[in-house]
Parts: sequence; C-alpha cells; structure tokens
Amino acid sequence: MSEERFGEFVLVRRHGPGHVAELALDRPKAMNAVSTEMARSVAAACTALGADRDVRVVVLTSTHERAFCVGADLKERNSFSDADLVRQRPVARGAYTGVLELPVPAIAAVHGFALGGGFELALSCDLIVADRTAVVGLPEVSVGVIPGGGGTQLLPRRVGAARAAELIFTARRVEAVEARELGLVDRLVDEGRDREEALALGSRIAANSPVGLRAAKRALRLGHGLDLRAGLEVEDAAWRSVAFSGDRAEGVEAFNEKRRPQWPGE
Repeated sequence: MSEERFGEFVLVRRHGPGHVAELALDRPKAMNAVSTEMARSVAAACTALGADRDVRVVVLTSTHERAFCVGADLKERNSFSDADLVRQRPVARGAYTGVLELPVPAIAAVHGFALGGGFELALSCDLIVADRTAVVGLPEVSVGVIPGGGGTQLLPRRVGAARAAELIFTARRVEAVEARELGLVDRLVDEGRDREEALALGSRIAANSPVGLRAAKRALRLGHGLDLRAGLEVEDAAWRSVAFSGDRAEGVEAFNEKRRPQWPGE
C-alpha cells in the first residue's frame, strides 16, 4: 500500500495494485470539519485520482473514530466577512463537485457523524456503506443557510422529493438503522466495519473492466432524470464508446477461455 498527502488534511492510499484508491479525510482535531484548506485538498485529490487511469474505484473514508465529517468549519466561517464568504464559495464547491465528478465508481464509508457538508460528501458518492454508529443529516436550515454542497439536489434523487423535503426542512439527524430504511445509506454493517466493507466492495468492483466501469458510471449519471428515450440514447452512446475497446475484446475472450480477464484498460 502506498500513501500520498494532499495538503495537511487529506491522505490518499493505494491498495493492492493501486486500482482501489482510498481518499481519507484526516483532520481529526476538528472531526473533519471542511475548512477552506481542506476543501482545496479534497478537490486536488479528486482531480489527481480522476486522471489516473490505474484507479478504478475511490473509497472515501475518515481517520476520526467518531465522525466521518461534521460539515463546514463553522468556526472558520464565523470569522468571514461577506466578501470572504463569496470568495470561499467556489473553493467549497470544488470539494463536493470533485467527489461528484469522479469518473470512476465512488463509495463512502461512514461511521459516526456525517452531517451537513459531511453527508453531502457521502451523497456525492455512488454508494454509501455505513456502520451502526452512523448519524446522518442536513441541518443547515437550523443555522440559517441551506445545504450548499449538493444536498438539495442529491438527496431527492436518492429518496424522493417529499422525503428529502422533510429531512431538509426539519434539519433532523437520522441514526443508522432508520437511515438504511429510508435509503439514505445503501449498506448497513457492524460497528467499526464500514471502511473494511467499503474497501472490500471497492475491490470487487475494481475486478471489472476499467473502460466498462467509467462508461457505466457516465451513462448512469448523464441518463438520470431524462425521459426514457433520451436516457436510452445516453446509454447507446456509452455502449458505443466501449463496444470496440480492448477491454471488450479481452472480456469476451477471457469468458470463452474460462479465465480471469487481464484488462488492457483501453
């Protein structure tokens, strides 16, 4: 396993042959509250991982024992002038869009508090694995703002408009079992196993064609919300991008020869 730091608060670990990249939020003294510096580091890490053709899956984790991420750094925000807040906005957005626009499957491993921007980072992933200590929510209206890291758009796409409205308007925190029942998280695992299970899921996904994975994610993301006819055109374009690839040829050959494929990744 290799490690690389992006600033002070983000650690990237490459597992196995490097196909699974772990992006670890590492600001334990602040329960991973997203400061300006941390937002820049998350964005930079996502840019690097997205450009790395060896990476097939990204797993977003936390080094803090009791929290995934408690959201925006409100202590820092309290010191901002209006002009500071305007200048900081695109930096903050860059962290959330960085995760959201990863071209490979992304999995969040959540334990403890995942609130506000912390939950939005998880929502920006394709899948969320949570352990039984997880507490999630978007409490922004309770401090006079709204979810600004994608929450008002990502949550209804996950759980429907009315349920998202109830959760956002009440600002309530949701514990792990209910979160799984409501579809706020996808897998519920035993306490302390969220990272292990998310990495295992990542390894299973990473065994598949890197060309296929990127194209499948592109079709899923671009097609969501379109009418069926338009969505099928998105799917067809994604299919055409892989149909004549080296991965497709290797996948068919390996299937017929009853062996594991050796993906060329092109």
